[in-house]
Amino acid sequence: MSVEEIIVANHILKDVIIHTPLQRDPVLSAKYDCDLYLKREDLQVVRSFKIRGAYNVIRHLDPQKLERGVVCASAGNHAQGVAFSCQSLQIPGRIFMPSTTPKQKVSQVKRFGGSFVEVVLTGDTFDDSLAEALRYGEEKGMEFIHPFENPLTIAGQGTVGLEILNDLQEPVDYLFVGIGGGGLAAGVASYVKSLSPDTRVIGVEPAGAPSMKSSVEAGRVIELNEIEKFVDGAAVRQVGELTHAICRETVDEFTLVPEGKVCTTILNLYNENAIVAEPAGALSIAALDGFREQIRGKTVVCVVSGGNNDIDRMQEIKERSLIHEGLKHYFSVNFPQRAGALREFLDEVLGPDDDITRFEYTKKNSKENGPALVGIELKRKEDYAPLIDRMNRKGFHYIEINKDPHLFNLLI
Repeated sequence: MSVEEIIVANHILKDVIIHTPLQRDPVLSAKYDCDLYLKREDLQVVRSFKIRGAYNVIRHLDPQKLERGVVCASAGNHAQGVAFSCQSLQIPGRIFMPSTTPKQKVSQVKRFGGSFVEVVLTGDTFDDSLAEALRYGEEKGMEFIHPFENPLTIAGQGTVGLEILNDLQEPVDYLFVGIGGGGLAAGVASYVKSLSPDTRVIGVEPAGAPSMKSSVEAGRVIELNEIEKFVDGAAVRQVGELTHAICRETVDEFTLVPEGKVCTTILNLYNENAIVAEPAGALSIAALDGFREQIRGKTVVCVVSGGNNDIDRMQEIKERSLIHEGLKHYFSVNFPQRAGALREFLDEVLGPDDDITRFEYTKKNSKENGPALVGIELKRKEDYAPLIDRMNRKGFHYIEINKDPHLFNLLI
């Protein structure tokens, strides 16, 4: 990906998108003892960077193809970028989304596309929607707009890197960018490494979907058998051949962040920085703890790639964060068959700052013969070992559900 292609894309986009701010964040700068800047793509016109690539691709289509319209498959930000582009250029668009897509995201796509876009809900997964979108596009002669595997998409996303270097007077020592399909990382890294080769570019993926890191290590694009879908904007089974080839050459290091750590970062950004980030948008900041020593005293940029976070997910985000931080634990507890066992558990096993957040018997009709599901929230993770010690000493038989993935998914 050449600098010239990204400069051309920037010229095309400059009157359509928002030149998002690059803000020095005093809270994060103090926390990591560095000069830390946030590239706020969560403040973009569709609240994510995806508009850059989508519009650049569509704007390059010849008039005949534009007249026939475009088609895409997406469960979120790419769909909004394509819809906004269709409305701006006044061309028809057909957007296929999984039937499981939250209503809020469907409404956003319809709002950005207006009368120019038709949303089709089909299948249960992105792959189902993709297959239907490709079939429909082929049948109707409509151009398929890929979310990342297109040089023009990558060039559009690369304008994020162009704006960063234009807006920051001092050299960038470290740049952290999230990776899903790889379009953003490929574009940003291409531009930044060409003009600032000493900048160390770090690509960040969710631990449950390490498709780019796995492919780079394998030396070829591989498809993951299973992925954790929580970081939905970056949960991709297979990255693109083109994005893989570019990232392999331009991204200096790939790192993985647990989904629970992403949740903690989302909550911290909201509480401490008044920033609403979606899970994929928080990836770059979630990686900082793992680079604390390297970035001390350096100039650091993190790309906040999007802010389309559904408020209905906040309870799940809080729960995942507490579990990751070692503050929320679930047990299956068999209470001894003696009078007052439950009272003994409350009085002599729970610590003074421990809270029971969930309690239910697993057998509704024979409570005394079945275990209870008990959720306990701690004030400090160091309180966990004493809790376990008290349960053992008092003779309570238990299973630590947090440590059993099968039981956890079944019960929690």
